[in-house]
Amino acid sequence: MPLRVRRQVLVAQAIRDIAAHRARRGSVRPWDWASQKRTPARTNGYAPRGVTVGERSGSTTGTRGFAVTLQRRGIAASAGMTAALLLSLGTAAAAQRPTYDVIIRHGRVLDGTGNPWMYADVAINGDRVVAVGDLKDAKASRTVDATGLYVAPGFVDVHSHAGPGLATAQLSAAVPLLAEGITTVMVNPDGGGPVDLVKQRAALEAQRPAVNVGLMVPHGSVRSAVLGMQDVKADSTAVRKMRTLVKAGMDAGAFGLSSGPFYAPGSYSNTEELVELSKVVSPYGGVYSSHIRDESDYTVGLSAAVDEVIRVAHEAHVKGIVTHIKALGPHVWGMSAKLVARIDSVRAAGDEVFVDQYPYEASGTSLVAALVPRWAEVGGRDSLRVRLTDPAVRPRLVKEMRENLERRGGAARLQFQRYAPDHSIEGRTLQQVADERKLDPVDAAIALASKGDAGVTSFNMDEKDIATFMRQPWTMTCSDGDLVPMGQGVPHPRAYGTFPRKIRKYVVEEHVVPLETAVHSMTGLPAAVFHIADRGAIRPGAFADVVVFDLAKVRDKATYTEPHQLAEGMVYVFVNGKPAVDQGKITDARGGRVLRR
Repeated sequence: MPLRVRRQVLVAQAIRDIAAHRARRGSVRPWDWASQKRTPARTNGYAPRGVTVGERSGSTTGTRGFAVTLQRRGIAASAGMTAALLLSLGTAAAAQRPTYDVIIRHGRVLDGTGNPWMYADVAINGDRVVAVGDLKDAKASRTVDATGLYVAPGFVDVHSHAGPGLATAQLSAAVPLLAEGITTVMVNPDGGGPVDLVKQRAALEAQRPAVNVGLMVPHGSVRSAVLGMQDVKADSTAVRKMRTLVKAGMDAGAFGLSSGPFYAPGSYSNTEELVELSKVVSPYGGVYSSHIRDESDYTVGLSAAVDEVIRVAHEAHVKGIVTHIKALGPHVWGMSAKLVARIDSVRAAGDEVFVDQYPYEASGTSLVAALVPRWAEVGGRDSLRVRLTDPAVRPRLVKEMRENLERRGGAARLQFQRYAPDHSIEGRTLQQVADERKLDPVDAAIALASKGDAGVTSFNMDEKDIATFMRQPWTMTCSDGDLVPMGQGVPHPRAYGTFPRKIRKYVVEEHVVPLETAVHSMTGLPAAVFHIADRGAIRPGAFADVVVFDLAKVRDKATYTEPHQLAEGMVYVFVNGKPAVDQGKITDARGGRVLRR
């Protein structure tokens, strides 16, 4: 072959090889902020203007690299040949510019770490974020203009009662959750939910939920499966059986153990039982999340109940979470500072203790849980019904229920959410119902409970305590909300508005926490605490759970009397790369997954 022809063939091959290499690996290395130099290709991080994070380069770029490439092929590259090669390569590279499924451009990116926002473009391919930085030269199948908007990881609700709803065809679209920007929920809280997590996973997956779902092993259900509703200490045989059930749940992909020693049958357990079961969770990297034994002064008191979580975390070597932390009722208002100091001290000593919180002054529970002493629940619902109507125990029952009602601030502070035997009382207070029926509030509560339990909203918190807990760097955000059909009952508004409310009320209006801190409490912090891999962050390699919101419009509309109203302000929500909210409208995309730890 003539030398001239041979050179042309080899030059063409070199052009193709280099263009292909650049297309595969990218042409710009990330930026090292400390040295202000380009870093090795494996480093990922934010980039200044003109630098793209998440793309890599090889050694055969630039004029010198082209000459080296030709020399390796036995060609002496003249200046003219190199210029021609550069021109040809430029044409090839332009055709091979990085192409993405979605680029979100010009947004103020809050990456989930707690850092202040910075301008960046975010590129998505499939279900992952693949590049963050200045992507002005990149192409995409779809471009989202986020000018004036904030871009953040999808919100993670670490304490959600949405599990039953997500397992139904009616509610698996998760519309209220998406309207809040929630892309992941942790279900089976308070020690309640199915014991068989394999079956639960299958039921959820069959409905193709629109959000991601993480499962917890529910201690109360596990105990009930072994000991029923007996108020007894678990012996070694019972503990061994419970450990087996907890291990099965963890093997099924659970993220930890949830407990509710405030509720029956969890209230019949002792701390040693909780420690032993949490030791099963520890090797898996799971957490222990507890609706503590007492959020007021019902039994052991608020401080001792928090100490129980601390002890479980310490002895079982797990992360301990005081879920939906609060100082419930006037008797314990003002105790937040003491609890913060206690948690700070144990964290300084090396124990991993966290809390989560919803941004409301009212909690939600059941009428029985709020007022009826736990001894009356021994044996289950039928036994309770007998005791409620037994004249022999009524004096004791009335006395203790009256004390519990006073702890919660009185009958005017309990509002009915849902009561199947009589829907007419929903949205009204116990005091209003008692007055209408000309009954003492405790007598009215006993009459109602004897026909069936009722969901109640309990107004029992002080705003100063709420703010004190919220400011802590170890506080996550949760809703504790249900997922119910629109229009059914008068549920707590947290089912519709938790995350936007925290941003609107406590960031924008009252300046309790800055925006980046609030977002961190909803994203990066819970993902780290629960070991939810590759979520809660805007970075290359993370799953593309992304929210784009308008800070001026983010707000909760749900109220205590008119709760069935969707939140506003989410312009786009992506769940595993699929647009679940598009230009403010809920789509029929089902991008959610049932996650495994």
